[in-house]
Amino acid sequence: MRLRQIYETIVEKGIETDPRGKKGVRLFLDRRKKAYEEMKKEEREFYDTERLTNPYDDTRILHGDGSEEIKTALVGIDLEVQEVLLADRLSSRGKRVDLLISHHPEGRAYANFYEVMHMQADILNKFGVPINVAEDLLEGRIKEVARRVSPVNHTRAVDAARLLDIPFICAHTPADNMVTSYLQRLFDRRAPETLGDIIKILREIPEYQEASRNNAGPRILIGSSERRAGKIFVDMTGGTEGAKNIFESLANSGVGTIVGMHLSEDHRKEAEKHHINVVIAGHISSDNLGMNLLLDEIQKKGDLEVIPCSGFRRFRRPKGRGRQ
Repeated sequence: MRLRQIYETIVEKGIETDPRGKKGVRLFLDRRKKAYEEMKKEEREFYDTERLTNPYDDTRILHGDGSEEIKTALVGIDLEVQEVLLADRLSSRGKRVDLLISHHPEGRAYANFYEVMHMQADILNKFGVPINVAEDLLEGRIKEVARRVSPVNHTRAVDAARLLDIPFICAHTPADNMVTSYLQRLFDRRAPETLGDIIKILREIPEYQEASRNNAGPRILIGSSERRAGKIFVDMTGGTEGAKNIFESLANSGVGTIVGMHLSEDHRKEAEKHHINVVIAGHISSDNLGMNLLLDEIQKKGDLEVIPCSGFRRFRRPKGRGRQ
């Protein structure tokens, strides 16, 4: 496969499983295009035109022009300088690595990743929070994350890949969309009655089984195994944690349980104050599930050998094709 085909498949599958729906994504891109058309010439010079077709600022080809032939990819949750050197070392020992695929963003995709947080407003609206309330509560949080990211030296790993001339891409929100969609459909279909039932369902999934063997499996953060779940909200996409003061609105909208990747202490206190149960499925294990679902789709398009590293373990669904 060509690098461009892999990248386009990632974006395509992200849109297909986007909680906003294809129509919502199209409207979002239309707004971007309109803003771009209204820009002055000097502003367009610095605009990333990839944003006009790819709604995910945290997903990019970081090194490569897209024409590269890819047979083998080193895939990890975090690919930084040490993993880039690992790829070069593997190639020098006869195991050629044609592509680096990181889940978490690097380079310019990391510098701007907070932009994907705007999608959280539409997700919250889908679960009954008025859009004006959701957007207002998120505005401050997005600015906070932008300030946190601003001073980071985000090009280190990309510079290493460029110097060694190894193509490099990252796939963040598309993979998170896939795991969110997968789990939300699963819970909607099976309608677990209690938090204990949610844990049992998660432990049927290979990625969470593996995490449990490594003492990082699903757990109940707020509530107990006997407590009834009520309406379940799978909250695993949109860049990073949203505003901590959103839990009151979620409770008022009827959400009984949040199933998430992780939750900070401040967010935990707010959720507890508003009587919302929280099940932590696990961060890296959930990232594994999202990346595996994405790789299943990529491998349907052609032969790609995957070398797992950096916290990633390859598990294929029955319909997945291609070599592991």
